Amino acid sequence: MSENGATRRAIAAGFGFFVVGATCYFGYAALQGDTGLVEQLRLTREKAELEAQLVGIRAERRRMENLTHRLSDRYLDLDLLDERTRAVLGYARPDEIVIR
Repeated sequence: MSENGATRRAIAAGFGFFVVGATCYFGYAALQGDTGLVEQLRLTREKAELEAQLVGIRAERRRMENLTHRLSDRYLDLDLLDERTRAVLGYARPDEIVIR
């Protein structure tokens, strides 16, 4: 009977080590793995940063579309055209003083 009891204890100890090892492995994978908690937090932060960039890019696009529309053939904003001509080409009227 002592042989049988020793075998059972060895099997129980082996099973215990297996359970502890599997728990450690899956616990580590749940935290640090490719789809673990740490990776999910990093992806959430990255998503928030990219969404903030997208808001800025969309605002810049709207501004540029507005300027393009105001300088188009169908709708010409003379004040904007004068402003852009002065800024890009450096034009000024003879009676103006330019300070740079």
